[in-house]
Amino acid sequence: MVAVKGQIVHSPAGEAVVLDDVGQTVLLDNPVVRVWDVSLRAGETHPWHLHHNPYVVLSLAGSEARMDWLDGSEPRFLNEYRGGSVYRPLSPVHRLTNIGDRFYQNRLVELKDLGENRPSPVDVGAGDRSVEGERPGPQTPDGRLPVIDHPHVKVWTVAVDDQRKLDLADLPHVVAALRNDGDVSFHPGGPLTLTGPGEWFVVELTYTAQ
Repeated sequence: MVAVKGQIVHSPAGEAVVLDDVGQTVLLDNPVVRVWDVSLRAGETHPWHLHHNPYVVLSLAGSEARMDWLDGSEPRFLNEYRGGSVYRPLSPVHRLTNIGDRFYQNRLVELKDLGENRPSPVDVGAGDRSVEGERPGPQTPDGRLPVIDHPHVKVWTVAVDDQRKLDLADLPHVVAALRNDGDVSFHPGGPLTLTGPGEWFVVELTYTAQ
């Protein structure tokens, strides 16, 4: 594991800043991915941290949020929504504050083979971001609704009443229940049966085929 918690960096003004982890609780960690829970009540801030891996954000509960940069750059304002997703490159030291009045929660999936498992991280460009109410493609025959369709990662949501068999590609996947106490699992690829009722994120690690 890349150790960053406790690392000391300095602001442009020379102030010493102690970095935190990129998330609060590790839910899954294997040689391919590391998945964190990030949860913020209204007004709470996730402290200064630094990503060493490109990552996918899976939004379980959305709220307005502000991302501040240690280098003093203009803040970025976000308004994530339940069922949405973001694919992000590495970025400078930053912190995240829930500036809305709703609970904020996501599953943050670090992609180790694009970051810490390499001599230098892959340049993923601007990444990708879903747009509420829009889909980057049609529903799959097995019922998955597309959220992100990027050359590195594909993200879907799927609702299951009783049981649903997913016809997944023969590539690694991360499967995360779309609820605040939901499980996260790693699927090596191929058909997968989900038992409901419930909703899930399905993340295909498309870059592993490249």
